[in-house]
Amino acid sequence: MIEYESKFWENGLRFIAGVDESGRGPLAGPVVAAAVVFPKSLFARDSNPIADVKDSKKLTHKKRVQVFENIQKKALSIGVGIVSHNVIDEVNILNATFRAMHKAINRLVPPPDHLLIDGPHFAEMDIPCTKIIDGDSKSFTIAAASIIAKVVRDNLMAEYDEKYPEYGFSKHKGYGTSAHIAAIKKFGYCEIHRRSFKFKRN
Repeated sequence: MIEYESKFWENGLRFIAGVDESGRGPLAGPVVAAAVVFPKSLFARDSNPIADVKDSKKLTHKKRVQVFENIQKKALSIGVGIVSHNVIDEVNILNATFRAMHKAINRLVPPPDHLLIDGPHFAEMDIPCTKIIDGDSKSFTIAAASIIAKVVRDNLMAEYDEKYPEYGFSKHKGYGTSAHIAAIKKFGYCEIHRRSFKFKRN
């Protein structure tokens, strides 16, 4: 899981950031990106020094929260970027995702020497990057970023659930489940629904 990171460390770079997002597909809520940098020394004796760092979708909610807390303790720097449903509707989800990633990266201290991006697309910055398809299954730092982004977004959706309890956001996190679509048909859109995302009403 540190093949990519090791290559850049061996070339003299120090701060390698993994970048991933959560929330591209839902019908409601923001898209959240995270960027994570670990110290090279963390891997001196173990290529997986934090148990269960993997693609966030492969972890239960309880385990994901545990790993989230361990990442926070051991990471050198963590940046989070949040882009609202309004901006998603304005610029489209792909561009909104890039904005969230840029926000997360720009909050890293110190700034990274190289970026490892999950997926084939990225809006380039002044920082060199490597785009990795299925990166959350191939890179430790991307996997860690996927966990940070997912937990942060899930927490936001739980807060929205308290404000809009009729939609069940704490359960489906805004994704287009049958229960969520049924609630939209009954109550209409609420403030955080993405108006540019369509679903079949029949």
